[in-house]
Amino acid sequence: MSENEKPTSTQRLKKLVIGEARSLSDPALFHNMSLIAFFAWVGLGADGITSSCYGPEEAFLTFGNHIYLSIFVAIGAVLTIFIISASYNQIIDLFPTGGGGYLVASKLLSPSLGMISGSALLIDYLLTITLSVASGTDALFSFLPASWLGYKLFVSVSGVIILTWLNMRGVKESVVPLVPIFLCFIFTHAFAIIYGIITHLGSIPEVAQATVTDIRSTSSELGIFGMIFLILRSYSMGAGTYTGIEAVSNGIPILREPKAQTARRTMTYMTGSLAFMVAGLMVAYILYNVNPVSGKTLNAVLLDAITKDWSGGTGHIFVLVTLFSEATLLFVAAQTGFLGGPRILSNMAMDRWVPTRFSSLNDRLVTQNGILIMGISAVALMYFSGGSVRFLVVLYSIDVFITFFLSQLGMVKHWWMSKNIVAQWKKKLFINGLGLILTSFILVSMLILKFDEGGWITILITGALVAVALIVRRHYGKTFKLLNRLNSLVDVTRAEIQKYLKKNLNAVKPDEKINYDAKTAVLFVNGFSGTGLHTLFSIIRFFGGIYKNFVFVQIGLIDSGVFKGADEINDLKKNIETDADLYVQYMRQNGYYSESITSVAIDVVEESTKIAPKILERFPQAVFFTGQLVFPEDSLLTRWLHNYTSFAMQRRFYHLGLPIVILPIRV
Repeated sequence: MSENEKPTSTQRLKKLVIGEARSLSDPALFHNMSLIAFFAWVGLGADGITSSCYGPEEAFLTFGNHIYLSIFVAIGAVLTIFIISASYNQIIDLFPTGGGGYLVASKLLSPSLGMISGSALLIDYLLTITLSVASGTDALFSFLPASWLGYKLFVSVSGVIILTWLNMRGVKESVVPLVPIFLCFIFTHAFAIIYGIITHLGSIPEVAQATVTDIRSTSSELGIFGMIFLILRSYSMGAGTYTGIEAVSNGIPILREPKAQTARRTMTYMTGSLAFMVAGLMVAYILYNVNPVSGKTLNAVLLDAITKDWSGGTGHIFVLVTLFSEATLLFVAAQTGFLGGPRILSNMAMDRWVPTRFSSLNDRLVTQNGILIMGISAVALMYFSGGSVRFLVVLYSIDVFITFFLSQLGMVKHWWMSKNIVAQWKKKLFINGLGLILTSFILVSMLILKFDEGGWITILITGALVAVALIVRRHYGKTFKLLNRLNSLVDVTRAEIQKYLKKNLNAVKPDEKINYDAKTAVLFVNGFSGTGLHTLFSIIRFFGGIYKNFVFVQIGLIDSGVFKGADEINDLKKNIETDADLYVQYMRQNGYYSESITSVAIDVVEESTKIAPKILERFPQAVFFTGQLVFPEDSLLTRWLHNYTSFAMQRRFYHLGLPIVILPIRV
């Protein structure tokens, strides 16, 4: 927006809803937006820690009357948490700037397998949002009157909408207000677990004997393999417990420097707290012999049993506070999906698996399109599933283990290929190899056990997303081939410029032979490319010698690929200055006055409306030009995959009364 232009009502509303735009020139920008390990534990670890609200419950209920067998699932869950965590710590070390499942599989296996991993992870993050909010609603309604149950779906949908709004404002703004809730959850649940176990220490020998008896009766009733199948089924139903672990390595770009060290510390916090919660709750379920109660979560039943003998109403208050923190933090756990999903979309967009608009940022420097698509999709899934936790749990965790499996496979391949240059490669190979065996076993088990119960829906949705990604990538591939015809101009022109510079570096000085009142062509370019040169030659061809001055404007777009640190932004500035200067030198070689103006921004259209009036002050006879690709066939796909910035600029310029001409570039 130009200095003299008043903000529109839409712009004022946008500022009110998502906040004041952040300044790219702020030297403390990246420091202020990044998260220390504690805040990352809240924002990225909430998904893992709150999976204890539904993962252990689903695993425990699977056993029916054979509850003592759940001790084996508790032990298996703790081992799984530490093995996967150790494996991902090695991914953090190898990819210190960020190594989520998509990047790891893409770089260590192949781009196509990376795309499959990214697609699976996107669906998992979508289910993280939906399941966390639905489970939080269940916990909330566990202490509300039964007559209010009809409003559960409304509350769930509203929760997703509120989280979408918070994330549109920025990462830290969506995490910091949730810290007190997170701490309340940790303290109340830790106290309940410790209190429940300590007060039942005398019952442990009885529990041990009951476990032995349960093993004998179950094996007698179902057979050895039947008992093993029952344990595996319970283990698979609780597999959602491990889904938050991957979020740390994927979320490294938003962490405080040194990022890798912060990520490892965050992983330690997450792993320790998650293992304690999962094992502690399942042991407490056994000690109190809890049974499901209609309208209540199993944790609510456990808390009632723990506090039933407390006097003075303290038990009731404790249960209310604990369940409220649980319900609220489950909403917070959806934050992992809002942090991870848009980042995966952004990475895939930069590799042209999804539309490139998913890598763009808004003026709060967040991936707005990714956040919106995750929020809208979560609302739709919540509505069609009716907010059913039991249904969503069946869909959940299959996709994340596809990503786990591919990530571990990529790491195993890396250590084996690097065995001659990496110290302690055997130890590293063993850790990721163990992770590969474990995650592949869990993945196969879940595919078999969950498929008929609804797991096929997850596979179908993921497959559809993979198909869409292949179509998008194919289109961009064809587009690049068409653009290569134009790019042949670049090498020829660059060679001419180099010859000219060797002969006469300063043939035209900026302050000489300049007539500010002469006709001036202002061309918006995007790199020294065939498209920019094609537009420049079209101006010369169509308008002859009318224009005596040429001004080249290049605005470097700061997307999520660039917005990683000050060094990346500085590199972008240098690159666009170099590209713009090549246009200037070419026009000076041909006897025209020429100069360049460069800038970096998150919105090319917005930035162009700030630059244009300043150019007109110096060159009152200026006319603005931009090029627009014209495809052989205009279709819904081309309109969806290309942003048509030129037309958006034209609308804004016409509104401001600025002359702009769009020249077609046929490809």
